[in-house]
Amino acid sequence: MAKRKFDDVGKKILVLGGSGFIGNAIYRELCQYFDTYGTYFTGGKAFEQNQRFLQYDMQEDDVFQILEKVRPQLIISALRGNFAAQVQAHQHLVEYISKNDCKLYFISSANVFDAYSKYPSYENDKTLSESVYGRLKIKIENMLLRLPKEKMAILRVPMVFGNSSPRIREIKKFIWANETVEVFPNLILNVTNDDKLTQQIHYLINQDKSGVYHLGSKDLVHHEDFIKEVVERIGEFSPIYKRVFTTNEERYLAVLPKDNKLPKNLQFSHQDIIDHHIMG
Repeated sequence: MAKRKFDDVGKKILVLGGSGFIGNAIYRELCQYFDTYGTYFTGGKAFEQNQRFLQYDMQEDDVFQILEKVRPQLIISALRGNFAAQVQAHQHLVEYISKNDCKLYFISSANVFDAYSKYPSYENDKTLSESVYGRLKIKIENMLLRLPKEKMAILRVPMVFGNSSPRIREIKKFIWANETVEVFPNLILNVTNDDKLTQQIHYLINQDKSGVYHLGSKDLVHHEDFIKEVVERIGEFSPIYKRVFTTNEERYLAVLPKDNKLPKNLQFSHQDIIDHHIMG
């Protein structure tokens, strides 16, 4: 049996986009176990005073300066913002990784498959997107696929929820303001939250995994059913739902694992994500 790899405190990790919702969740999960650094664009004094965070303006700064300062062995990219700046930053990351003993984990999206609406998508399916966001993720994925396989991992993520997630905060805001909450009755998806996602990423780092991973619930649910159940967990409300039909047929936006499955203890259902949503 292969020897289990334990957390390596000496491993230096840099989380690009460490002040965003997903990036910060990853930073908080890893910082107790690894020599972890993050970047922030805005975020006020909390990040300015944290010696582990470096300010990085993707449109103004060259990521090489951050890389030379931190010299990470693993980079996790959870960058958001200007699309052209993201492309350029990842071009520089690929250049750096190809010349240094370093690996990149890229947080991608189910949207790389949003042109395929009739089925869920698996790791080795061909990517094709109708959205600008999905096409951006594909462009960056294709850059990474030119690196040696052991130097990168593409982590495709479905819709991310969680008590402090932008999606849940927005739903709460609409409920309290008595505004409509949009649901998509024909959309079939899988889901995750910040806790489950960061635990999975931690495992992948510990095991030094590479390749393409689909990190979402192992089952599927209709968007409308999921949101209504989450709202029930949030509290005793009678929200106004606006049912949005983008198509007359059911469409899928789901990334399921087939080739790179995680251990059973890191697999979860959409119901596990709903059960997590108790008023915070």
